[in-house]
Amino acid sequence: MSAQSDLELLLRARYPLLYVATTEEERLEATLHTISDRLNQRPIYIWDFVEGYQGNPNDVGVAKRNPLSALEFVEKLPPPAAAMVLLRDFHRFIEDVAVSRKLRNLARQLKSQPKNLILLAPTVQLPPELRDVITVVEFPLPQREEIRLELVKLCHSLGNIPPEPVLDELIRACQGLTLERIRRVIGRIIALHGMLDGSHVDLILAEKRQILRQTEILEFYPTQETIADIGGLDNLKEWLLRRGGAFSERARRYGLPYPRGVLLVGIQGTGKSLTAKAIAHQWHLPLLRLDVGRLFGGLVGESEARTREMIHIAEALAPCVLWIDEMDKAFAGIDGRGDGGTSSRVFGTIITWLAEKTSAVFVVATANNVQVLPPELLRKGRFDEIFFVGLPNMDERRAIFEVHLSRVRRDRLQNYDLERLAYETIDFSGAEIEQCIIEAMHLAFSQDRDFTTEDLLHAASEIIPLARTAREQVHQLQEWAASGRARFASRILSSPPGR
Repeated sequence: MSAQSDLELLLRARYPLLYVATTEEERLEATLHTISDRLNQRPIYIWDFVEGYQGNPNDVGVAKRNPLSALEFVEKLPPPAAAMVLLRDFHRFIEDVAVSRKLRNLARQLKSQPKNLILLAPTVQLPPELRDVITVVEFPLPQREEIRLELVKLCHSLGNIPPEPVLDELIRACQGLTLERIRRVIGRIIALHGMLDGSHVDLILAEKRQILRQTEILEFYPTQETIADIGGLDNLKEWLLRRGGAFSERARRYGLPYPRGVLLVGIQGTGKSLTAKAIAHQWHLPLLRLDVGRLFGGLVGESEARTREMIHIAEALAPCVLWIDEMDKAFAGIDGRGDGGTSSRVFGTIITWLAEKTSAVFVVATANNVQVLPPELLRKGRFDEIFFVGLPNMDERRAIFEVHLSRVRRDRLQNYDLERLAYETIDFSGAEIEQCIIEAMHLAFSQDRDFTTEDLLHAASEIIPLARTAREQVHQLQEWAASGRARFASRILSSPPGR
């Protein structure tokens, strides 16, 4: 059922007091006018603190700067007459004892009248005494069909409607924006380019970045990395590429649910974070990074409120990729923490959302030490799949060297012995291979020459990989994965640590 249908049902059922939390005043008022037409032109009265009542010439300016008088105005309307009364920004006044009492009195009076009092506010703020008499109504952001109508209308004015696949991609990029923001960003694109096509998706995503800048919980992470930048991990890449079209309207018509997410477990520096960035870039979705530490606040209940806000923001900006980095550090040993159960409640909220969410938020969670994660997180239903990202095998090390060397010496790649480099760097992670190249470049630059294969081998000989310094931890991770609890991201098992 749509937001308009839900709201119309409550109005028909004579719910006396409704509370709609939204920043989209114009869109809500347009919806009410549409409902009014369906309810035999039911009159609408609109009030705000500065202008008082507006619209009806006889009522203009009534109750200006007086919220209590605004409620008394409702009492003066003829009892048999149908009406909808919309009070803007009324959350600022309901803590007042006189206003609160008057609302409770009106709730009783209006039960027998065809009138509805609608409180409009950007957030839900209800004192305890009003929670039983006011019905909170969800008014979600524009859905696909509403966005489609708006884009088609704007494109009609240009005389150029994009092809259906391009239009579908633009609609997907606009999801999570208010109608006003959509009009603003599309207007800016048209003013700059005189047209609208698939190349403008990044400009729409930039508008979503503006929203995240107003919060301190999620970070909009720019992505340039592609699937091709990931050396190896063929099983994981193949799995991701198969789901690339799962956020499209064609997938909805086919009956596919939105992909839920993936948990990447493995040794540090093996490409888990790179994979999160590549997924968002490959699927043309915004990447939201969550530092779980930002969820925890010092006040009672603040951490839980921040967690709910994080979920609300992610779902509002859907479709998107939510990257929860190093989840093991955030929730290791939560049962034994002396924080009054805050960590457990935050964790419980997150895993419940992971299990029940139906929104287009693809969660990429990474962890280095899976053994400290609560077992509830690893149950089926939280993620579509759990992948173990181990140390790269020889073929993968060659591919990683090729990726990194192509960035700095694309025209001289043939000068490097990739086979020998891959053979001599057993136990190296992708991050350690990258560091090896940087060290070789420093060495050669200090001698005013280009770096060679020998420089790379010399740099590698001076690096002690984590697989050797943390041998026991690496073995435990590999044994955990080999026990069948996760899929291997690589087609061939990595070489065991040590020669």
